[in-house]
Amino acid sequence: MKKMTFIFVLASFIANSQEKVKVETIPVLTLKEYTLETDRISFTEMEEGKSVVVLSKEKIKNTPAISINELLVQVAGVDIRQRGANGVQADAGIRGSTFDQVLILLNGVRMSDPQTGHHALNIPVDVASIERIEVIKGAGARVYGQNALAGVINIVTKVPTENFLSQKVVAGDFNLYDITVSGGFKGKKASHLISLNRNSSDGYKYNTDYEITNAFYSSDVKLKRKNNLKQSLSFMGGFTEKKFGANGFYSSPDFVDQYEETQTSVVSGKYENQLTQVLSMNASVYWRRNQDEYVFLRQNPSVFRNMHINNTAGVNLNLISKNKLGETALGIDISQVWIQSNNLGNRNRQVQTAFLEHKFSLLKKKLFITPGVQASYFSDFDGVFLPGIDASYRINKKITAFANVGYTYRVPTYTDLFYQGRTNIGNENLNPEIAFSYEGGLRAALGFLKIQASYFVREGNNIIDWTRADESSPWQPNNLIQLNTNGVDVDVNWQPLSRKFIQSVGVGYTYLNQETGVEDGLLSKYALENLNHQFTSFVALKYHKNITHSVNYRYTDRVNLDDYSIVDTKLAFDNGKVLIYGEIANLFDQEYRETNLVVMPGRWFRIGVGCTLNKLK
Repeated sequence: MKKMTFIFVLASFIANSQEKVKVETIPVLTLKEYTLETDRISFTEMEEGKSVVVLSKEKIKNTPAISINELLVQVAGVDIRQRGANGVQADAGIRGSTFDQVLILLNGVRMSDPQTGHHALNIPVDVASIERIEVIKGAGARVYGQNALAGVINIVTKVPTENFLSQKVVAGDFNLYDITVSGGFKGKKASHLISLNRNSSDGYKYNTDYEITNAFYSSDVKLKRKNNLKQSLSFMGGFTEKKFGANGFYSSPDFVDQYEETQTSVVSGKYENQLTQVLSMNASVYWRRNQDEYVFLRQNPSVFRNMHINNTAGVNLNLISKNKLGETALGIDISQVWIQSNNLGNRNRQVQTAFLEHKFSLLKKKLFITPGVQASYFSDFDGVFLPGIDASYRINKKITAFANVGYTYRVPTYTDLFYQGRTNIGNENLNPEIAFSYEGGLRAALGFLKIQASYFVREGNNIIDWTRADESSPWQPNNLIQLNTNGVDVDVNWQPLSRKFIQSVGVGYTYLNQETGVEDGLLSKYALENLNHQFTSFVALKYHKNITHSVNYRYTDRVNLDDYSIVDTKLAFDNGKVLIYGEIANLFDQEYRETNLVVMPGRWFRIGVGCTLNKLK
């Protein structure tokens, strides 16, 4: 708590010492309005009816991180529960949810895994290729479909604006190395991005070694049209492979010889066509494959081995029409899921989804109301009808009030339903989860200060959790009768008018309270291990035009584990062509757990060197 007090005092001192001088032309934290990445109705930041936090490319660049997981831990309200280091394996929750209740997107393409949400963060993109990360807190199933019960995380990759070739090499403790080679190519009508990444380590303790390989390619092509109407094609393909020792990752900390290998591939194509000045359409196809091999004893795989291969393929079509009252969007998504597994069996599922929504623009574009509905049919479950409504009111040019209410939904994974193991047993009688969610808040852009604050409630029914009565019983998933979550979260970002030394300061806080009808003494594996208090902060400093220093701090208080404070720091020289930096994760060598199974790494030093050749012909 002393560290928290110091951060608050520092932030107060900075605010009181602000000087009114000319602002530098290149900001570290962009305070202008953004437009959320979407295939449907578009919203600017001040029109949005949900809580949204965006990690900008400047924030990503300054954060001491070599994995997406390490970026997301800096967002208050997002609960990243890592097993191992540097992106090996992690689960993402939002506002007290489980990992299966959060939808992960890559450039708008679903990365959810029908086998288990443990694989949703298998993203084939290195940190340097990310343009921004959009975090939508709150129910999103009406817009994004199932798995978005508690929120959505959309990872958006860069679109090159010039030709470049970049290389970066990182080395660190525990024989860490991380090599990235990427290139961008920009023509008159097309742009291309390609990136290759490889990183590995011997591990910070026995059987935590890992090897990760990423390959990614994307392209955007502008097609010629008359009357200045827009038409484009885009393509994305990626592959990631992870091989890692899983010391105590699953079931019990006593099982130190577990091992796992995963391979994830994703391919998508998208066509956008502005048919008229008021009517647009976009169509996409996508395919995701995930392979997961798990062995209980690394030295003797024959003792217990699981092999799962699952595929998701689908097509999506949307129409968006602008009119005097706002925008109307309707569309369909049809997908096929199939899995082959020596444990879960060979199974398949068809999912058919249709949606309709309209954004009303009233009171001279001060009030925006967006009612909508999504209907989904699952071949192995009943259909579901999800109505909801978002609203925002622009009190003035600087302050917006927002609110949303609606139903949200998730069907069980194949692991929930059919898994058979020594300490985990599935439940074929599970029903889908459903929740009623509502939220209200304020969003303000006051000069160089941005604030977002909200109060939220999620009333869950049939929420799925793996539970057991005592330590000797196996874990098994069941539908909890009731699980209600409420809380508040606040996000503050500030840039001083004088940017000669302090570039930006950010603070985030989330409080959660959960109430359940579960009987006392029942042990929970996921759903009842929520955060109670979460505090994050960062400060970005500039010592010279090419020398920056950032410090990230987070405090976590989980209901069933010891609370902890973590400080990460990064010092970098970057003149646009040459990059040299050093960073320290867990600066004060804090011992902590993000799950009840795995002790996370202590202090970890890393140094990096990179070079970029711009405007290549």
